[in-house]
Amino acid sequence: MEYVYAALTLNEADAEITEDNITAVLEAAGVDVEESRVKALVAALEDVDIEEAVETAAAAPAAGGASAGGASADAGGADDAGDDADEEEADADDGDDADVPDDAGDEDEEADGEGLGNLFG
Repeated sequence: MEYVYAALTLNEADAEITEDNITAVLEAAGVDVEESRVKALVAALEDVDIEEAVETAAAAPAAGGASAGGASADAGGADDAGDDADEEEADADDGDDADVPDDAGDEDEEADGEGLGNLFG
């Protein structure tokens, strides 16, 4: 990630994105520079308009943000979906606690859930 930050820093400073400049920025930041990664980054950015890429990334919605509103539209459906997720987690058990019944600890989970209900209505 620091390699990309170095390229963004150079772009913001209107400096040319070259192997030497990327290396200088990384070394100034105390990064152990891998020459192969620098070469790959410079080659990858050769035909990229960084300003356009940054604007496009800034305009993109955050992942998962759009679907959050739809889940709360039907409270009954949301509860059912949560129950299914809990069952899937129990089914996905890796078997380390094979001698423990599936319902072990449910009382503690229910008590914890009651506290959350008080917080969120």
